[in-house]
This record gives sequence, structure tokens and C-alpha cells, in this order.
Amino acid sequence: MLKNMLKILCSLGCAAWLMQAGTALAHGDAESAKMQHAAAPAAGQKPFGIDGDPAKVARVVQIAMTDEMRFIPDAITVASGETVKIVLVNNGRLGHEMVLGTAAELQQHAEMMRKFPAMEHAAPYMAHVSPGGSAEIVWQFNRAGTFDFACLIAGHSEAGMRGRVSVLDAGQKSDNRIQE
Repeated sequence: MLKNMLKILCSLGCAAWLMQAGTALAHGDAESAKMQHAAAPAAGQKPFGIDGDPAKVARVVQIAMTDEMRFIPDAITVASGETVKIVLVNNGRLGHEMVLGTAAELQQHAEMMRKFPAMEHAAPYMAHVSPGGSAEIVWQFNRAGTFDFACLIAGHSEAGMRGRVSVLDAGQKSDNRIQE
């Protein structure tokens, strides 16, 4: 019963309630990973896009993560509707992550990460990358606008580990390249 209640609350985005209730989803906790995965529908529309179909990837973008608290490149431009595979390569000795979202969502998530620093991510728009490792996010940017990404491990975003995605609508001209 409690698990089902937590799944419903998570699917409604009630992270604040979970924090008040003292429920932390921890890295490496298999049960919490199952709950997170079940709570986040794979194809759920977000303000910044939707989970991408790997068979429809139009382009691959590689982004390096460094211990200087930077993403390289830290800005990309995509066409609205484009499905992009983002390959994250952690060149550092620290763990890093990438979370796509709106500025407000990333701020809220960062606050939650400060309270629960061991929280693991299982949503399709997030990836935690071990030192020297790599991970992928396949995302369809189906809404025009400017969106953000950040490493929300405590202190990383504040030190500058942030970036931006510009999604151009059909009326805007794009050279469809990574913006550096």
C-alpha cells in the first residue's frame, strides 16, 4: 500500500511531500530504483520534450563532463521534433550527472539533492556517470524554447556545471550543429 502511494505521489511530481515524509530514494537501492522507474512513465511528456525512441535518433551529441565542473560543450541547438542521443563522457575522477529540465525544475531538484545527496536517478532525461564512465540520454526535443541541463550533485551546478539547449521551431533557421 505504501509503495503504491509513493508511486502515485512520485508520478504526480510530489517530491516535496516525499522529503517532508522523510522518504529518500538512495543510490544503489534496488527497490527505490524500481519505484522511481515505475513512477516515471517512459514516454511522459515534459515541458522540455519527451523520452526519445532510439530507432529515431537523428543525431548524436557527445558532451564531456570535467572535474572543473564543466560540460563541454555547454550549449547545443536542436530542431523542434529532433530526437538526439546525448553521449555523456565523464573525464573526471568525481561522479557527475546530467539532468535536463526547465530552470525551475532543476532548481527544485537541486534542493532535493542537497537534502538527499545519495539519491539515484532513473528517469529518461537524467544520467549519473561514474568517474571515467559514459552514459546516454535519448531525448526528443518536441517543444521549441530554451531549456537547461545541469549536474545536480551538491555544489556542482553552483560551481558552473550547467548548460543550455536551444530548441528551434520550424520557422527558425538552424545550421543543426552543436553551438560552442
